[in-house]
Amino acid sequence: MIFVTVGTHEQQFNRLIEYVDRLNLDEDVFIQTGYSTYIPKNCRWKAMISHDEMVAYAEQADVIITHGGPGSIMLALQFGKIPIVVPRQKTFGEHVNDHQVDFSRRLEQEGKIAVVYDIGELGSKIEEYRNKKGEYYRGNTSSFCRKFGHILRLSLIHI
Repeated sequence: MIFVTVGTHEQQFNRLIEYVDRLNLDEDVFIQTGYSTYIPKNCRWKAMISHDEMVAYAEQADVIITHGGPGSIMLALQFGKIPIVVPRQKTFGEHVNDHQVDFSRRLEQEGKIAVVYDIGELGSKIEEYRNKKGEYYRGNTSSFCRKFGHILRLSLIHI
């Protein structure tokens, strides 16, 4: 099962939702669409979900695809899963600036997340994840979470 979350930011993230929907994957896909205007045709979806629903979807998902928000990234990591992060970009009207791109780059350097900057690469990143699943980070999440908090504070200073 693939779980996609775009968070609760007030701007649309149609680019991600439409691309996932058009991949027409041969498996169960659930998308939390937020304020996006694109309506998925091939995936289950709901605009907003509760925290308990987020946790349940993250726990059962084989693959988690998320925006570049710290909360969604940490949700995946707490279940020992590497999220595929598609950061929102100002260019596409998805956020007010590119802080999610900057934040994602910092975490990518740590080797804890997989990042897709070009949406056209998402399908191959999902396949790569499935092929390397056992090789991805499964270590001590508490020590990384402390470091993650430090990276977050440093990133916010530069926004």
